Amino acid sequence: MLNQYYTEKLLGLQEVTVKKIEESEGKIEIEVEQQKKEQECPKCHGKTRKIHDYRQQKIRDMKCFGQTVILRLRKRRYVCSCGKRFYEKNHWLEKYQRETKRTTLSILKECSTETNYTAIAKNYGISAVTVARRFDRLQMAAPKELPQVLGIDEFRGNSGGEKYQCILTDIQNHRITDILPTRYERDLIDYFKKYDRNSVKYFVSDMYKPYAEIAKTYFPNALYVIDRYHWVRQATWAFEHVRKEIQKKFSKSHRIYFKHSRKLLLKRASSLSDDEKQQVNIMLYASADLSNAYFLKEQLYRILDTIKDVSVTDHSAVKQDFRDWIRDALDSDIPSFVNCARTYQRWLLPILNSFDCPFSNGFTEGCNNRIKVLKRNAFGFHSFNRFRARILFSCPKQ
Repeated sequence: MLNQYYTEKLLGLQEVTVKKIEESEGKIEIEVEQQKKEQECPKCHGKTRKIHDYRQQKIRDMKCFGQTVILRLRKRRYVCSCGKRFYEKNHWLEKYQRETKRTTLSILKECSTETNYTAIAKNYGISAVTVARRFDRLQMAAPKELPQVLGIDEFRGNSGGEKYQCILTDIQNHRITDILPTRYERDLIDYFKKYDRNSVKYFVSDMYKPYAEIAKTYFPNALYVIDRYHWVRQATWAFEHVRKEIQKKFSKSHRIYFKHSRKLLLKRASSLSDDEKQQVNIMLYASADLSNAYFLKEQLYRILDTIKDVSVTDHSAVKQDFRDWIRDALDSDIPSFVNCARTYQRWLLPILNSFDCPFSNGFTEGCNNRIKVLKRNAFGFHSFNRFRARILFSCPKQ
């Protein structure tokens, strides 16, 4: 009896008797049988112990010591006084399945990573189609309500016949809310109409016009915020454009030097060492436009540092500094910074709202990076529903 107990613990299956174990190269076959006991008839709910016959079924279990494990279950079929024949109840094997429940759960657990179906199937000695079928049994329901801090962004999914898909996130709790098949304004409107939108306090997005229209019309009580990263990089792109235009005028050796010094010029002046400051000054002396562009870039970084200062609660002075920066950029006569300043003017209100908003779309961008890895490992997804389910299952979710 003690040996039977240890056998059950080692096998991990309760009320199972091991009859025989056969081992071949890379595979272990274990003949098992459940303990005989009284069964309830599924038709009349009567009790019976009468056995009609036996059937043998091969069941794939999890690997043990690096070897494939096959359970040969000798299962009983009972017969009731009402004439109903039925198999004995089994708590570790689902009906019509050839893998144990724990094997199926282990397969689904691996689906929560970025591993593709083929690699998972190879690990368990089954086909990729079987893994996909197991995963498709999961039902990823739509959220019941929208979060208080709603982040929205698009990513290139190329599934379901659409180039871009849309991701909704709960930025405050770091969870994915839902994945939408398109980023078209009409589809987003149809989706948001189904929910109570009064609970949303912040609507955070990038500089995509349909998002602005939706925020204005369907989220009037929410503070519409342009994520800080997206409007700051407009100035970074403007500075990079100035550098590229100026270095074209130099000889090949100087042009290569400026190109290789890109990160040095983008680095904040406050973080430069003495040697780096000297190198930057030499490059800035080469062009007045580059010097002015560098000054504008550093001036914007100082405004950002003030925003991030937690001791500053009233950002009215910082907002005025930002308006002054826009005016200086417009007066600089540097085309790229003039265009940047005009962009800031068009999106001024949601940009200023980001000064007061304690949240950013960084979590959403992080989810997009993980989705890219998932899509690359799977070599793309043809079905949007499967792609959506895989994202919601593998990324942080509600």
